[in-house]
Amino acid sequence: MPEKLRILVVDDEPNILDVISMALRFQGFEVGTAATGQEALAGVRSFKPHLMLLDIMLPDMEGFEVAQRLGAERAELPIVFLTARDTTEDKVRGLTMGGDDYVTKPFSLEELVARIRAILRRVGLDGNESSRIVFDDLELDDDTREVTRAGRHIELTDTEYRLLRYLMRNPRRVLTRAQLLDHVWSYDFGGDARVLETYISYLRKKVDGGGPPLIHTVRGVGYSLRLPRS
Repeated sequence: MPEKLRILVVDDEPNILDVISMALRFQGFEVGTAATGQEALAGVRSFKPHLMLLDIMLPDMEGFEVAQRLGAERAELPIVFLTARDTTEDKVRGLTMGGDDYVTKPFSLEELVARIRAILRRVGLDGNESSRIVFDDLELDDDTREVTRAGRHIELTDTEYRLLRYLMRNPRRVLTRAQLLDHVWSYDFGGDARVLETYISYLRKKVDGGGPPLIHTVRGVGYSLRLPRS
């Protein structure tokens, strides 16, 4: 069995740590956590992560300083900054201080996982994770963001794409409404859950319009991507 890829999640908000950690473990990663900059530096040495998610606003030092110290120690570690600060100045600073990506809060867990996998592929890790997902005659390519069914191109909005991608990453599984909202929309999504039903309806019109239905409702639970039962 191949070694699980390790991700260190650094954030001083316990609820964010819990939600991100749960999502990453669900995707097959081994997860370590830290709530301060000092814990993050110690965690890099002991946990030896393949990638670090690093909040900028930490109680003892900025995430930028953590990245700077790791650079001084020549720690070759991909870093994704997580922050509520979305100014261009902060983004440029993060990316020039060793960051590989910069994700602003609130964010969708599905998008975060996709960015993590893209970085791991880029540095030669996560080689088993193909950018192309196929289910029956439905195909999705993460690199080009193209979706086709039986060779027919399907134009999707960003949210529709993330929702379909999550369904295709978990074929035949029954995904609850809560799972879909948590992974496709932001981790602190507090809006009307009927938004999910609306987007499922949009997807069905675009994906299932030209062939047997693949997106199925499991009454009282959620949705599943599977072939129709004969």
